[in-house]
Amino acid sequence: MSDATRVRVTRALGASHNWVQLAKFCLVGASGYAVNLAVYTALLKWAGLHYLGAAFCSFFVAATNNYWWNRHWTFRHQRGHFAYQGMRFLAVSVWALAANLLVLRILVELGLGKIVAQAVAIILVTPINFVGNKLWSFRSRS
Repeated sequence: MSDATRVRVTRALGASHNWVQLAKFCLVGASGYAVNLAVYTALLKWAGLHYLGAAFCSFFVAATNNYWWNRHWTFRHQRGHFAYQGMRFLAVSVWALAANLLVLRILVELGLGKIVAQAVAIILVTPINFVGNKLWSFRSRS
């Protein structure tokens, strides 16, 4: 790690507003987690969708929830143009969805139950979402 990178990381870790944003992001993520698992379970059990199809649909329902809350609460001081920022959020979400589907498939193939596997996969891809949204979707325009 270069000295410049080390300084930037140290400053970022020492800035209390970053920790507040992370806490807010996690609270929003918890609501998205609940939405994702509820929709996933309903699509899996009651609609009879394949687990990967159910994960795909539930992810976008949860991403919509998360975009609204992150835009209006977590990163409210960093709001840009709704559509432009939304497209960035969507791009990050697609990357996170790809990672989620990969992890989910691996966990199911390893014998984990489909709902438990989805619960674990969501948690494992959360860092991709936070970093992507903090550094790109909702980055400060300064």
